[in-house]
Amino acid sequence: MKTTTTSNLLKNVLNVLLLFALSITLATAQSDTDKKPEKGQSITVTIDKVKNNTGQVMFTLHTEDTWLKGQGVQNKSTKIENNKVSITFENVQPGTYSIMVLHDENENNRMDFENGMPMENYGMSNNPLSFGPPKFSEAKFDVTTTNLEFDINF
Repeated sequence: MKTTTTSNLLKNVLNVLLLFALSITLATAQSDTDKKPEKGQSITVTIDKVKNNTGQVMFTLHTEDTWLKGQGVQNKSTKIENNKVSITFENVQPGTYSIMVLHDENENNRMDFENGMPMENYGMSNNPLSFGPPKFSEAKFDVTTTNLEFDINF
């Protein structure tokens, strides 16, 4: 009789532990599905007057930390059709950014220079007209709670 009682008690304890573990697992799974991924804003960039349809146009979304240091926080490229291009950066979190755009005519994925001067067209958000290296302060904009659209000129 003692063996049966001990055996039943052990089964009950194991069942309670199993139910407890199962309830924690289900609660965790439920809370994970309740969490929505952070959805940022969209930034659509359009260029209407590309010099020609040769090559590609490269777009980089930068923070001040990535400006002129290589890849941005998001990077895209697209072919040119009818001297026009348009892309959208998705899920951009609130912050201060700038956009740099390059018409990469020879598709070597970089800006080409001759005697220190760019050989390919480029542009930036806010379309600043400045001489010398591009400045983040001239191209910066804030992403808050609304989607943005930019028309950039080369």
